[in-house]
Amino acid sequence: MEGLVQGVGFRPFVYTLALSHALSGFVLNSPEGVSIEVEGDEAKIDAFEQDLKTSLPPLARIDLLQKTLKPLENSTVFEIRQSLHTGAKHSAVLPDMALCEDCAQEMADPSNHRYGYAFTNCTNCGPRYSIIRTVPYDRPNTSMEPFIMCALCQAEYDNPLDRRYHAQPISCPHCGPTLSLHRMSDGATLVEGDEAIEALAQYLCAGNIVAMKGMGGFHLMCDGENAQAVALLRARKQRPTKPFALMCKDIKTIHSHALLSEHEETMVCSIQKPIVLVKKRATSTLPEIIAPHTDRLGLFLPYTPLHVKLFSFLNGCIVATSANRSGEPIVESAELLREKLAGVVDVYLDYNREIVNASDDSVVQLVGDRPVLLRASRGLTPQTFQTKSQCKQTILAVGAEQKNAIALFYEGKIIQSPYIGDMHTLETFGFFEKTLGTLERFYGVKCDAIVCDKHPYYATSQWAKVQGVPVHTVQHHHAHIRAVMFEHGLEGPVLGVAWDGTGYGDDGTIWGGEFLRCEGKAYARVAHFKPFKLLGGDASTKDIWRILFTIFCDIPEEKWHLHVKRLFGNVPKNKQAVLKKLHQKGLNSPYCSSVGRLFDAVAALAFGLEKVSYDGESGLLVERAVKPEYLEAYPFTCKEGVIDYEEVFLAMLEDDKEQICTKFINGLVCCIIDVAKKEKLPLVIGGGVFQNKTLLERLIIATKKENIPLYFPQKITPNDGAIAIGQLMQHI
Repeated sequence: MEGLVQGVGFRPFVYTLALSHALSGFVLNSPEGVSIEVEGDEAKIDAFEQDLKTSLPPLARIDLLQKTLKPLENSTVFEIRQSLHTGAKHSAVLPDMALCEDCAQEMADPSNHRYGYAFTNCTNCGPRYSIIRTVPYDRPNTSMEPFIMCALCQAEYDNPLDRRYHAQPISCPHCGPTLSLHRMSDGATLVEGDEAIEALAQYLCAGNIVAMKGMGGFHLMCDGENAQAVALLRARKQRPTKPFALMCKDIKTIHSHALLSEHEETMVCSIQKPIVLVKKRATSTLPEIIAPHTDRLGLFLPYTPLHVKLFSFLNGCIVATSANRSGEPIVESAELLREKLAGVVDVYLDYNREIVNASDDSVVQLVGDRPVLLRASRGLTPQTFQTKSQCKQTILAVGAEQKNAIALFYEGKIIQSPYIGDMHTLETFGFFEKTLGTLERFYGVKCDAIVCDKHPYYATSQWAKVQGVPVHTVQHHHAHIRAVMFEHGLEGPVLGVAWDGTGYGDDGTIWGGEFLRCEGKAYARVAHFKPFKLLGGDASTKDIWRILFTIFCDIPEEKWHLHVKRLFGNVPKNKQAVLKKLHQKGLNSPYCSSVGRLFDAVAALAFGLEKVSYDGESGLLVERAVKPEYLEAYPFTCKEGVIDYEEVFLAMLEDDKEQICTKFINGLVCCIIDVAKKEKLPLVIGGGVFQNKTLLERLIIATKKENIPLYFPQKITPNDGAIAIGQLMQHI
């Protein structure tokens, strides 16, 4: 039996189930998953099998169940046997899980010996991926191996009827990890034991910037209701405008700052405890500096017992953002923290259990009544998908350059890694290689082939080509659509709409506003946005006024010369002249058809925004200005498969910012509907632009009205985090 069947209380569940049906036999863990043998009346065995499938423990999932008849052994008891450690490794590795309700109640009970214990867990919650070195998931294979269980924990661990039976991270105040608070400048220990967490809370209340070791890495923290502390964190981390996530004491606190639907509250309170993007209340007292340029907040609840214990000394909200430098992976050790974030943090809280595998917080938002993942990591990954492929090779897909995640195809399954990050730094590339090594170690495999992006200069593509195994390339936007087709079990034909910031096209230009007819592994480009030049190449992705400038350079100047001062009055004349020459001669100005860059141009025109400091900032700004009741749309024209926007940008010159943003979003929706009607195919959408909640919600409404089937990512991300899955689907 394969699936999520180890480290989830599955064997005691089977044990109890077998006893209830008066069956004999055994259950054991193996590298393949779980093996069960039962003897007894045939009707009782059938009932046992039915209950096995329908009454699983909270975290368990059965992906594959194979049955064989064997000769009777005439056993008289049912037992849990020792794990096997030989054979092919098929067992899925679980993500880390948030504190469960049972453990939370024990923490709050003064009569319980785990009262206030910062590392409590059971088979229904606690660390998994962050502590495991290899499978099977047994304590000697985790970073809990050095902690010898006390008699009380050992008794719980050995009792099949206890919910801590073989809970590998089991511990208590007598035998578990310990806390320590340190000065950042020299690592000197300030306080040890439980007093360390209270001291950390005092530093937070005093307006300091602190770091705390969480489940998969360190968080940077400050008082979320103290504008000066938040400004200090922004200055020290050099993060001028990107929103900070807020960890809130409880759901009541979240409700005081955000408007939550029933579905959003369910997501916030789920066992994964992701960061959930929600609408900010107009009456919220949170400082605007938490999330400038947007009316959304990223909120989440304490998800480890350590966080819960911290909030026993705090009220309200704290900023809890990844401890890293911009573009680098989350820091998982105190040594790296002091090296990378010297001058940022005042004090840090550490504990003496190693984080073997780092992972960031997951991020999700609700669109309609369905969740859309924006970052798949803690609580969600590693994620295992069953396929129908008969391919016998082990294949690695290395994903894309931004928001990277990798995926491994092995024995009919796709195993997707947690979020890795943008592959622009040596540190992130090192994290990429470490994550690959982790997956290979888990399953005891080496890759027979590698699949990468078609872009010749992506770091992942260049790495793939020197590994000494066959390499296959996949076009970026087709990979987006293939991933979503896989999620929904589609073979096509479908109309794939892949909109993002950048991706290497088949013609050598930068694509990003694509309509692809996809069937099986084949695709054809049926429509795309009119290409424009990126003046100065990558500089345009930060200095977004350049996008607006190049668009108007393509429009006869007599149509907009009266607006020159309004549009480009802040740009020196000599700089404009240089850029005009670049535009005329095409020097360092690759062609681009990206809808993500069109959002940049709209933000530059509507708000005078000259620069962005993070990916997606323009989209959030445009989205905030949309008027829900306004239905008028700019008319994009499509001729011979090329979608033109010249008249759209000229029309924007006569409108206010709310009209510009609303009519632009509505126009994009109408554009998709028009092409879909022409192609007469179901719609499959992917790419980072569809993280825009307003765009996706309006598209859902429009497709329902037109009776057009629409499929969008839910178990995978719309952005480049899902590219590796699409890459694999082209070669298995």
